[in-house]
Amino acid sequence: MGIFMKLGWYFRREWKLYSAGVLGLILTAIIGIIPPRIIGNVVDGINQRNLTAHTLTVDLAIIAAAAAGQYFARYLWRNAIWGGAAGLERTLRERLFWHFMKMDATFYQKYRTGDLMAHATNDLTAIERVAGGGILQFADSIITGGTTLIAMMMLIDWRLTLIAVVPFPLLAVVSRYLGKKIHVAFRASQAAFSRLNNKAQESISGIKVIKALGQERADVADFNEQIDQTIKINRHVNVLDSLFDPAITIIIAVSYAATIVLGGVYVTNHVITIGNLVSFVTYLGMMVWPMFAVGMLFNTMERGNASYDRVMELLNQKSAIIDSKNGLEQRPHGGLQYQVKQFNYPNDAGTSLSDVQFDLQAGQTLGIVGRVGAGKSTVMKLILREFDNYDGQINYGGHDIKQYALDSYLPAIGYVPQDSFLFSNTIRENIRFADPRVSQEVVEAVAKKSDLSGQIAGMPAGYDTQVGEEGISLSGGQRQRLAIARALLINPELLILDDALSAVDAETEAEILANLKAERADKTTIIAAHRLSSVMNADEIIVLDAGHVVERGTHQQLMAQHGWYQQMFDRQQLETKVEGAVQ
Repeated sequence: MGIFMKLGWYFRREWKLYSAGVLGLILTAIIGIIPPRIIGNVVDGINQRNLTAHTLTVDLAIIAAAAAGQYFARYLWRNAIWGGAAGLERTLRERLFWHFMKMDATFYQKYRTGDLMAHATNDLTAIERVAGGGILQFADSIITGGTTLIAMMMLIDWRLTLIAVVPFPLLAVVSRYLGKKIHVAFRASQAAFSRLNNKAQESISGIKVIKALGQERADVADFNEQIDQTIKINRHVNVLDSLFDPAITIIIAVSYAATIVLGGVYVTNHVITIGNLVSFVTYLGMMVWPMFAVGMLFNTMERGNASYDRVMELLNQKSAIIDSKNGLEQRPHGGLQYQVKQFNYPNDAGTSLSDVQFDLQAGQTLGIVGRVGAGKSTVMKLILREFDNYDGQINYGGHDIKQYALDSYLPAIGYVPQDSFLFSNTIRENIRFADPRVSQEVVEAVAKKSDLSGQIAGMPAGYDTQVGEEGISLSGGQRQRLAIARALLINPELLILDDALSAVDAETEAEILANLKAERADKTTIIAAHRLSSVMNADEIIVLDAGHVVERGTHQQLMAQHGWYQQMFDRQQLETKVEGAVQ
């Protein structure tokens, strides 16, 4: 019964709904007592040859009225209980999805996408069954079973009833034994489904890489192995499930046998009538569902309990990013002072950033360059508050960024990573994702600033062109420019381009940067890039190496230092000239 206690918060909240459901079950059970008793009277009337047409008509009318009453009572409990179950599923889905929205980067490093999808589908469905089928099985086994037993004892014979229910305690023993095993097995089954779900998601997302490297057969073999493991675990669960029904059938058969033997003796000795025995056997037949309900209940509870524990494991995860309840509600504006003495990624002993400092005034542009893995993206992640566990302070607009409410702070930043995610929708809807209410004129304006409007005009469907899953129908450069347009739509106080121009040619890059400089004269911009031409006109450029700032200055100053920046710039310029000569 642990799962019912865990869901007590919901049952208390929806007590009116579930009370109506229980009332419907009680009415159904009470009304259900009437027909067997009437049938027994009819049998006695036939046996004693005193059944009249009037009596039969009245009896049939009572049975018809009972059937109508049960119809409305069943409608009441079905609507209430299944409605309550749907409400629980909706509540948990909303709670889980909102929890996903609030979690930090560490959470998504720990849990894979396929695993989270399994929690949000299979596990929530198993919990929903507890609030629907589980409540029905629990309440109906008690109400229908209890009401029927009372009718058997009060209306027929208490001794015959005791004999009939003697085998019933065996059901509790079987249920308790199998219930524990099902809990463990179903938890393993859900974990296997999560792994299979994750494998399918990874294979579909990475299908281009799989095909490019000719790994289709190897990937299918790996997927088949996952399927085999999942099937093996599920078979074990099904074996445990299948033991319930035969056990219940045997218990019911023993009860029927005892009833017929003793009932026959009672009829022969005139202790009860033949009609009483018919009614009793009918009542015993009504006990079949409560018996099966008990078996199903343990199954439903253990599955739901295992799934609830898995879901709560996610919900109990706390984000390391604390959103202060009394945080600043104002939109940040002004200079950005970045002073990080040291930062390590969680569960990583190495130092990712060490003594990184810069002071960026409103309207200025900062360029960040360096080798692969130098720490460029890490600098951005701290500004975006993906991680807060750094030694130092980052001020924006005169306040520590941790003092801002996230709902006020993050919308002021436009972030464009190298591989921006695009939704499977039209170009228009992707651009105005942050504000679906903006006009077409605004959409076209930001597309022009990102030098994408010309190519959109050449597409048959224009802004209504479907980009496909993750923008698969667009080129790399088009995806990057669409992402830049999406960021510009919100007119951010701070625009961060994290190698967001790597897939466009030099001419397009220059056009976009010129547009940004003209349109964002009073706004702050940070550009991280491998191609140094992207940061040539920045007010300050810092060169990172292994998380340290090794060079700092304007383009002209860095060229005069004859360090890594100057060497890399000259090399890139030479490569550009060679490529131009070849073409």
